[in-house]
Amino acid sequence: MSGTSRVRERTEDVYIVFVCTGNICRSPMAEVIMRDAVEDAGLTDRVLLGSCGMGGWHVGQPADDRALAELKSSGHDGSDHRASQFGDEHRDADLLIALDSGHVRALRGAGVPRERIRLLRSFDPTAGDVDCADPYYGTSDDFTVVREQIDAAVPGLIDWVRETCADMSDR
Repeated sequence: MSGTSRVRERTEDVYIVFVCTGNICRSPMAEVIMRDAVEDAGLTDRVLLGSCGMGGWHVGQPADDRALAELKSSGHDGSDHRASQFGDEHRDADLLIALDSGHVRALRGAGVPRERIRLLRSFDPTAGDVDCADPYYGTSDDFTVVREQIDAAVPGLIDWVRETCADMSDR
């Protein structure tokens, strides 16, 4: 079954995909943290989550060891993650969450409508910089910063999910 068919046949109300460069650092961290938050909020049956990279360099690989270590240190398990590249199975997402402005441009260039793209940090009302910097060439401290930025955005994203699901129930 193709990814597009899987999406169209899904039973969840909302399909969210996190997007970064190679799908081994930021977007898998966001997906794992959000998955746990969705579970804690009792929304598992309403939300389908995924992540991908705009580039295909790491397809099939696990998340970066530093990302996995940061997730583990904060109580999350990202060990099942395998990198994927943006494709048709992601294109039908209700919301594609870009980790930086370059990913927004890449998604727009791939034909994704502007109204289905948001920057992750736009869900954090206290965020100054809208971009979540790539920690790949940095240190473990940079991965901590990314995790903290994701943690700060997740409550706003959970609110968005609740509002979207409520709007769907009203139809």
